[in-house]
Amino acid sequence: MKTLQFTNGDTIPVVGLGTWKAKGDEVKQALKTAIKIGYRHIDTAAIYGNEVDIGEALAEVFAEGNVTRKDLFITSKLWNDAHHQENVIPALKDSLQKLQLEYLDLYLIHWPVAFKAGIPMPESASDFVPLSEVPISKTWNKMEEAKEKDLVKHIGVSNFSVKKLSDLIEKAKVAPEVNQVELHPLLQQKELLQFCTKHNILLTAYSPLGSGDRSEQMKAANEPNLFTIPEITSIAQKHNIHPAQVLVSWHANRGTSVIPKSVTPKNMESNLKAGEIKLDETDMKLLASLDKNYRFITGKFFEMPEKGYINIYDE
Repeated sequence: MKTLQFTNGDTIPVVGLGTWKAKGDEVKQALKTAIKIGYRHIDTAAIYGNEVDIGEALAEVFAEGNVTRKDLFITSKLWNDAHHQENVIPALKDSLQKLQLEYLDLYLIHWPVAFKAGIPMPESASDFVPLSEVPISKTWNKMEEAKEKDLVKHIGVSNFSVKKLSDLIEKAKVAPEVNQVELHPLLQQKELLQFCTKHNILLTAYSPLGSGDRSEQMKAANEPNLFTIPEITSIAQKHNIHPAQVLVSWHANRGTSVIPKSVTPKNMESNLKAGEIKLDETDMKLLASLDKNYRFITGKFFEMPEKGYINIYDE
């Protein structure tokens, strides 16, 4: 299995299992099947509401004895309502308790957005807290502390632009080790990739297949279907693979990790195998031509000008 390497020599499997939108018995069975198939990288988050389910599945898997804790790379994320310094470590410990783990391999600040404590989703501007009051650098101090206490092996961020990463690196003792962002051929984020490579920050791609199963209110009218783009289907036909495998393998060939979400054994296996598929130079050039800076996850739901959240991605 392909891996990417941290500066300390630890590795992260290139293809992981995304679990956003999967809960209950569905995610438990998916996780157990995924590990049996060969997945060793699992991604979740506090806001997904599935940490308890994943924890139960992990406990069952470990009890069977085929894999141990150190065989897996497990990521979770700090939600927006726990950015105040006094809430960071407790939020992490809550995730660990739900996951039935002693440590995480990776803990991320989920969004560069802060809510009032105990407000999982804002209903009005009053539920937001300006970053002038809760600076990311202060939240990050507690992420660093979590690493010092061995509650997490690695720390990083999600949905951060070059500007936000630059600002954080200037103030941090430990630079972010990962940035998890939306990536696919229509949103290639080349400047961000170059910046992260220069600063030894690994990139992880979410929604690599277009996140077609997200809620309708999050979708745009007539949004593209990545599986039917002619250039992608032509590469799939050339290699006798599914378009989804082209999309997953593109990340592996580009030097980023990727966390496609699936609960279907056939699709999970197909996604995992895609991490080993070699795309040639012609394929990569053709895919490079598709960049449109098109986002499926626009971030507009977190924009609140009166609280200073004007453009989440600084575009």
